[in-house]
Amino acid sequence: MLEIYNTLTKKKEEFKPIKNKSVSFYQCGPTVYWVQHLGNMRAMVLADLIYRSLAYLGYEVKLARNYTDVGHLTSDADSGKDKMEITAKKEKLTPEAIAKKYIKIFKSDVKDLNCLKPKYQPRATVYIKPMAKMMQTLLDKGFAYATDLAIYFDISKAKDYTKLSGQDLSKNISEAGQGEVSDNGKKNPTDFAVWFFKAGVHQNALQTWNIKFKLPTGEVINQAGFPGWHLECSAMNQALFGPTIDIHMGGIEHVPVHHTNEIAQSEAASGVKFVNYWLHNEHLTVDGAKMSKSGGTAYSLTDLKAKGFEPLVLRYFFLQAHYRSQQNFTFKALEGSRVALNNLRNQILSLRAKIPTLRSGQAPQSHGKINEEFKNKFISAIADDFNISQSLALVWGVLKSDLTDQEKLVTILDFDKVLGLGLSKIKAEKIPKEIKKLAEERVIGRQNKDWQKSDKLRDKINNLGYLIEDTSCGYIIKKK
Repeated sequence: MLEIYNTLTKKKEEFKPIKNKSVSFYQCGPTVYWVQHLGNMRAMVLADLIYRSLAYLGYEVKLARNYTDVGHLTSDADSGKDKMEITAKKEKLTPEAIAKKYIKIFKSDVKDLNCLKPKYQPRATVYIKPMAKMMQTLLDKGFAYATDLAIYFDISKAKDYTKLSGQDLSKNISEAGQGEVSDNGKKNPTDFAVWFFKAGVHQNALQTWNIKFKLPTGEVINQAGFPGWHLECSAMNQALFGPTIDIHMGGIEHVPVHHTNEIAQSEAASGVKFVNYWLHNEHLTVDGAKMSKSGGTAYSLTDLKAKGFEPLVLRYFFLQAHYRSQQNFTFKALEGSRVALNNLRNQILSLRAKIPTLRSGQAPQSHGKINEEFKNKFISAIADDFNISQSLALVWGVLKSDLTDQEKLVTILDFDKVLGLGLSKIKAEKIPKEIKKLAEERVIGRQNKDWQKSDKLRDKINNLGYLIEDTSCGYIIKKK
């Protein structure tokens, strides 16, 4: 039985999908105005682990991860300027070109981290018509109203507006009606914009669409404008999955504003529950502090590559903390992950070398059965709110067990369907001729029972940065 911690109810619940064994899963994707930092990458890997876990448990998963390419202002609410436009002006490109540039980088990064490709990757700018349709529904039902600057959602009409955040409304994080977009026409200070008109502070907006809206009074508004960030996810969700979805995932910072507003407008428009299970991942800190671009700690995957770390080392690092727990990034911890991953890979290669028939290129899965005891423990771990760190620990438990080499190998490769470390694809490193020659000389020494010579050659190989391991099928050379 799969149990998921639901942010909405603040407890673990048995997972019951809307359709038997079929899961609709939406993850808030990146705002594509910049290179995504490691905190964003952690969110992508965590969602991928949940995606893989659901598939491992036998569900057919339809994952959607969106791209926000318009409407996300510098605050998560309604104040500031559009992030896409700020970068566009800075780099002297169009917002469309900025989106294309950073989507390409993002796709490369998630691929390097071995994240599976979502079924849907919607871009907000492609879904303007569904957004306009939802907005018209909100106007028709009396949940939204227009001012000279925007169309707002009237939160006083929402049913239990803060049910996700659990906050007093007076404390709910919202900047609507403050700062640059102060609007005296708003009914409530915390009403949020579903559509901004190209007027006032947004008169120089670079991305706008001419949409006609009919007010309950019969008045027709035909002004250029652009959608609010919150409306985008609601409309894309409904267009892809319908009014109710199984799982919606995003960062914990989205609870008080973005996801609260998504719920309010989606349920007002459809009249039914929006999301059955809300999942929220915690933050990644750096050296015990909040990640900061100004402080030089908003590292990207490219930064890590420049320091000699391969992307899967970062993935291994992410595997070691639960998605609902904060994780602290340090380069020392990342180095520890590199050592652990290399050790795991070397042990997998050793297991392969001990199975002679694998040298013919046959699939490892055909050699032995998955150990049921360990598999059941693995399933129990991922079924307990996706406890991936415990699942990873089981891999090392398998290696230390008294299972046969075949059982160890096929069991771990089965687990890797969730962990995503690419263990079935690893290849032995190319060993220098000098090291191979020393190893062969050592074989002759051992055959002649010249143990002193054998030990000296082992030490020499070791000093050159390699380890030699004797097996029943010969020897294995590994780089330290």
